[in-house]
Amino acid sequence: MTLPATPAPTPPASMAELWKPVLIRAVVALVFGLVTIFWGSPSVHILAWAAGLYLLATAVSVWMSRVLPVAVPVVMAIGGIGALATQSDAGVALSAVLGLLVLGVAELVRGLRKRDSLARDWIISGIIAVGTAAALPFFISLGAHALLGVAGGGAILTGVLWMLSGLTLRHDAQVGTQPGSQATAPGASPEAVN
Repeated sequence: MTLPATPAPTPPASMAELWKPVLIRAVVALVFGLVTIFWGSPSVHILAWAAGLYLLATAVSVWMSRVLPVAVPVVMAIGGIGALATQSDAGVALSAVLGLLVLGVAELVRGLRKRDSLARDWIISGIIAVGTAAALPFFISLGAHALLGVAGGGAILTGVLWMLSGLTLRHDAQVGTQPGSQATAPGASPEAVN
């Protein structure tokens, strides 16, 4: 007697839909990073607007993912508003430090606690965010161009990381919807990203 074939496990809805906010976050980071590269001599107002909008847009993408605690995007949004309101090198840097430090620590904790297919990405992204936050205060005296360079460098690194992760998640979600396909990568747990 033969047993009927069981269908391959499909990723949970949260895993299948996570690629969208991850790709949005990647695009936000890459756009900000490109702005920092190609803006030759930014004023403090350009710094404030670029950093403030970057923090706000990142907060929205983190909130959309519903993976990190709600306090994380709230603090990032406060950092973005702080950067827009202060319009000074020190104010923008300290606002960015607040947002990036909270984001980085939350991502590190998430990566270390949840051993899912994105654990290493959370850890790497957390290290980049914490490293960027730790470096920013040392560049305040050098002005807007240096601050944008440091923040933009971290943004480009995380943008590339999350772009690759988002495209991988999208591919896995599409493969998981096809009959008879394997929903997760070999060795990866099919559990939710929560």
